[in-house]
Amino acid sequence: MKISKPILLSLFFILLSFSGAFSQKSNGPIFSKTTYQGNDQVYKDYPLAADEFYNPILQGCYPDPSITRKGGDYYLVNSSFAMFPGVPIFHSKDLVNWTQIGHVLDRKSQLKVEDSGISAGIYAPDILYNQYNDTFYMITTQFSGGMGNIVVKTKDPKQGWSDPNKLNFSGIDPALFFDEDGKAYVVHNDAPDKGKELYNGHRVIKIWEYDMAADQVIEGSDKIIVDGGVDIKQKPSWIEAPHIYKKNGKYYLMCAEGGTGGWHSEVIFVSDNPKGPYIPAPSNPILTQRYFAKDRKNKVDWAGHADLVLGPDNKYYGVFLGIRPNTKDRVNSGRETFILPVDWSGEFPVFENGLIPMEPKIKMPKGVTENKTGKDGFFPNGNFTYTEEFKSDKLDYRWIGLRGPREDFMSISKYGVEIKPFAVNIKEVKPISTLFYRQQHKDFSFSTTMDYKPASEKDLAGITCLQSEKFHYVFGVTKKGSDFYLVLERTEKGTSTIIASQKIELKGAIQLEVKAKGDDHEFSYSIDGGAMKNLGGVVSGDILSTNVAGGFTGTLLGLYATAANDAVPQ
Repeated sequence: MKISKPILLSLFFILLSFSGAFSQKSNGPIFSKTTYQGNDQVYKDYPLAADEFYNPILQGCYPDPSITRKGGDYYLVNSSFAMFPGVPIFHSKDLVNWTQIGHVLDRKSQLKVEDSGISAGIYAPDILYNQYNDTFYMITTQFSGGMGNIVVKTKDPKQGWSDPNKLNFSGIDPALFFDEDGKAYVVHNDAPDKGKELYNGHRVIKIWEYDMAADQVIEGSDKIIVDGGVDIKQKPSWIEAPHIYKKNGKYYLMCAEGGTGGWHSEVIFVSDNPKGPYIPAPSNPILTQRYFAKDRKNKVDWAGHADLVLGPDNKYYGVFLGIRPNTKDRVNSGRETFILPVDWSGEFPVFENGLIPMEPKIKMPKGVTENKTGKDGFFPNGNFTYTEEFKSDKLDYRWIGLRGPREDFMSISKYGVEIKPFAVNIKEVKPISTLFYRQQHKDFSFSTTMDYKPASEKDLAGITCLQSEKFHYVFGVTKKGSDFYLVLERTEKGTSTIIASQKIELKGAIQLEVKAKGDDHEFSYSIDGGAMKNLGGVVSGDILSTNVAGGFTGTLLGLYATAANDAVPQ
């Protein structure tokens, strides 16, 4: 039978497309059913009553919270450092039940973190609704891409944000304030004037007048309104994260003091004028956990970096960061978002129960009748299981990239999510081809099913527990000669060690799992769908802790692929 030339050409292109598809599948892993399960003892010991909810409200690496309100709608944002997209944004009607509605900085034109370390990038975003022009503003410091301090805005946080406007001042932690007379101001942390630094950690709070038409500070309008902190004679460290509030005709300046660590706190000042002078409250701090026993049960520490909002019950509430270290005082889940009611019946606000050891649960605001966390799209809280089969066209907002968009390396099909490996190793300060999920519990498991056959020794795919580019575990499949191997690698201070490796028969999908109980981590696998087999024994999670690895993030659990593997099986 004679086949015409057009038909031959069509068959050729069809075969070519199939060839390309198979080639791509052989080089990129497909991850299907992936499950995160949290199982902390504290939630078993403290079951909720009908009118209670758990603290923190956002578990895992959601630090530096800022909150604002428009009518009955609340919006909350967090620092995101080099994570992409940046600045997760949440919405609530009642301060109890939260949904993530996206990210403020979700485009390369807004977020330039492609060559920044994991703890650079976005610091301390401030979100504020301006009722006088019906506009939301988000102002932050971007330590990357030559950006510095920036502001973006929108009429509707659910519909995306503008490209950033670069602001003409140095320092960090900027926040906006809109006054009734139409004037606007920016306050921020900065260094003292040149030659006037008195001690290590000496910082100041500055204020600028802000031109809303130009979205820019007014040159020459800057003024130092706090020097050092509450009492400079005591050499207070790292006065930062300022916010101005107006109540009963007076201006209140609230700041963090003591640094993000064991001496962290929140302090308050008052003035008759937005530009000061500001007088500290006699009862500072108004929030801290620094005075209590180090071995207290269910310890919450490092409390501070707060923001206030009027709640649905016409009572003030404050969101702030805190940590929940494990029994070895390790901080693997990072700084989390907590909330407490605030008593502002006197001249100065005070966080209720914020000056005693914090409890794992609190009462819901009066009038809120249902705790819906973990149901109907609301963010989960307490112990929970989250299973992702990657069957939706839209990836859940909890999955993030590092230094670049997820869409640059992943695609979703009926088989799961396929990751196209970059020729970049996880140790490099570049965008990496990894989907990340935040660790949210001390005791957890993270497992996935992976369909993958590496083509060479430079190919590896699997899971990772990552604190930074210099501190992490990699547990994945690679090739050595003509054989397939499973390898467990530990990287500390940038130096990698192979903990264990195992030659495997790779005929189909493989299940990979990391399970942690506090500091003890175990990595396991199954190649036949049967019982999981451990590789490498019990290993320490020490390198996944902020107070070991340094930096500002919590542990990220990742689905990882690379075409630049350097983990050689033994």
